[in-house]
Amino acid sequence: MKLTTRELKEFLDEKCELYNKPGFIKSDPISVPHQYSKKEDIEIAALFSATFAWGQRPSIIRSGLKLMQLMDNAPHEFVLQHKESDLKIFKGFAHRTFQEADVAYFIRSFQHIYNNHGSLEKTFIPTKGEDMHEGLIRFRKLFLGKYAPGRTAKHIADVEKNASAKRLNMFLRWMVRNDKRGVDFGMWKNISPALLYCPLDLHSSRVARKLGLLKRTQNDWKAVDELTKALRKLDPKDPIKYDFALYGLGAFEKF
Repeated sequence: MKLTTRELKEFLDEKCELYNKPGFIKSDPISVPHQYSKKEDIEIAALFSATFAWGQRPSIIRSGLKLMQLMDNAPHEFVLQHKESDLKIFKGFAHRTFQEADVAYFIRSFQHIYNNHGSLEKTFIPTKGEDMHEGLIRFRKLFLGKYAPGRTAKHIADVEKNASAKRLNMFLRWMVRNDKRGVDFGMWKNISPALLYCPLDLHSSRVARKLGLLKRTQNDWKAVDELTKALRKLDPKDPIKYDFALYGLGAFEKF
């Protein structure tokens, strides 16, 4: 599909308007954290939901809701007050390859971060004024620590090894973007939306290639970087709003 830059921006802006609205929430994993109003509850529910985000969306949502129910729908309180014996409640829990041992490690990591870093947001903030590539590296090191088993570590993407980090980039979109459209939360004020990277999945990558926004054939970090640079030319301040357009075109319109 050959469009001028102006035509492409107008086309994608129109699709953003179509999909970036509250009606999008119900059938998306972001519906799980949207149950909550407390910042930390939203963060915990959002990171779990984003981590579960591969496969069919109804299954992702069911797993997210089930996990929140196991924590009495008060995930932050559970994280801070739990004892090791409380973690047995997750026995038998599984979302694909994410199982009870992974839940337990995530909860211990959340507790460590809230007790020692003050907030989850701080673990993502780039330390050198760079973009979120560095922030993703920083978060992974702090969240996994030195002792994470390999099975759990694989659920946190390693961008230093060229992983696309689709789920973490989606989580950051939820937390950082604040366009008052009712979908993304925009709770994190210390990270600029301009620094974010586009979540890249089969839908968005296919559409991006058809529109000429992406030439690389692999869905890896180099592709994420290439696509995000192209989107920044369309909107330098908020390039990742186009995730709504790319995903919507692919998943709903079969573009």
